Amino acid sequence: MAVEHRSHDNSSLPYLFAPGLADANNPAPLVLFLHGGRDRGTDLNGLLKWGLPRFVDLSGSLPYVFAAPQIPEGQTWVDRESDLIALLDNLIASNPIDPSRVILSGFSLGTAGAWHIAASHPGRFAGLVAVSGRVPKTLEESQLAALKEIPIQIFQGGQDQNLSVEDAQHIVDTLRKLGGTVDFTVLADGDHFIADEVYSDPKLQQWLVSQRRREASVVS
Repeated sequence: MAVEHRSHDNSSLPYLFAPGLADANNPAPLVLFLHGGRDRGTDLNGLLKWGLPRFVDLSGSLPYVFAAPQIPEGQTWVDRESDLIALLDNLIASNPIDPSRVILSGFSLGTAGAWHIAASHPGRFAGLVAVSGRVPKTLEESQLAALKEIPIQIFQGGQDQNLSVEDAQHIVDTLRKLGGTVDFTVLADGDHFIADEVYSDPKLQQWLVSQRRREASVVS
């Protein structure tokens, strides 16, 4: 589908956007994607080279709305947390999106941001997809416990030099001990850059549209 470039003002994040198969009578899920460190900058076209943005760009109409903001060089997603939540609010207000079906996903640096933002705003998300990224050391176990109501998919390359499978397994075990629902997939021959394979998997694509936030967590 054609992916649009969007921006609002100098203080907000520019982002890629694809409307999916959504209309006023049939609100769709939203998949919000946070890119990795090497895709920081001012050129949104750089996001389209691989991973989920590339998959969306090369696909026909998908059953979810897609948005992928971009942060400048030298910044992290934690730095722009308030802007990201403001963008989420704007997307929901201006598009036929089901607010109970918002999925947050990240790759590498974006995964670290996704962990932090989901733990800080657990009532906003119906699912979390973490690809090739570690949980920030600043997140305490009490904060991770906030994620127990959010189904989580973790993907890790078995040959990733940036994060060992053992370290990722430790996070999985911690989350499960806290009562979380976590699926952990190791791509045995994969390195750090497994995003193309992960996001093109039909099983994950189906998972993205099958999650719904528990009613008790709905933000009023």
